[in-house]
Amino acid sequence: MQLSPAKINAFLFFKLPSAFLCGVRLKSINDTSCTTSVKLRWINQNPFKSMFWAVQGMAAELSTGALVMGYINESKKPVSMLVANNNASFSKKAKGRISFYCTDGLLIKDAIARTIATGEGQTCWMKAEGRDQEGNTVSNFSFEWTVKLKTKK
Repeated sequence: MQLSPAKINAFLFFKLPSAFLCGVRLKSINDTSCTTSVKLRWINQNPFKSMFWAVQGMAAELSTGALVMGYINESKKPVSMLVANNNASFSKKAKGRISFYCTDGLLIKDAIARTIATGEGQTCWMKAEGRDQEGNTVSNFSFEWTVKLKTKK
């Protein structure tokens, strides 16, 4: 995995400025897992004094998407990526710093290898769990990533 938190966070600044301005940051990434973090602030709050669900979604998606980007980068092949579906559940108000953990790196690695080998698009569900500073789960997100080889026109 050649991607680093600094590279992904710079990518956020230039390509996903709304996530960057809301405070979403990648904290760590390796072959199997990725951790992102976001702190409750004025810019990402909802009227109920907790973090807006969509900000949690951006941080959760990044924890899965950075793994997808890393394995596409490692493959050196022109592979496209897209979220086809997602779902979320919320169990507690998100206050303070929320960290999202995804440990599904090997699932997407396999899906990318299959799309390169077969030329057919593949899908892969990846999960991200959001926990507060005390370790309590505040939300769970699942994203269905689709990957396929890009075709030349």
